[in-house]
Amino acid sequence: MDGRLPAHLEVSAILRLAESRGGFGAVLAKGERDAGTILMVTLCHGEGAVLYERMPGLDGSRTFVAAKRENPENPQEFSEYLERRRRQDADLWLIEVNIADPERFVAELPD
Repeated sequence: MDGRLPAHLEVSAILRLAESRGGFGAVLAKGERDAGTILMVTLCHGEGAVLYERMPGLDGSRTFVAAKRENPENPQEFSEYLERRRRQDADLWLIEVNIADPERFVAELPD
């Protein structure tokens, strides 16, 4: 067994951390309770959506990596991408965090 935190607890911790830092977080889609993949959309003042996904590193860490950025000229493409990912993996968690400094917030999340 690995030391991975169950997905529902990790999601809850991320949302609480965002709120403690003056931001807002929400679950957009619930995934598999214990082992679902977590995708996190970050926004700053409701704009500039970036999709982060936990990726395993060679050293065994699991850091959030930017997987897709919203194109301001075609925001619909970003939404369609999220919908495709949900259809491909029903166990996937999709959360959204709206916070003042999204990159710093993500960088400070534990592996």
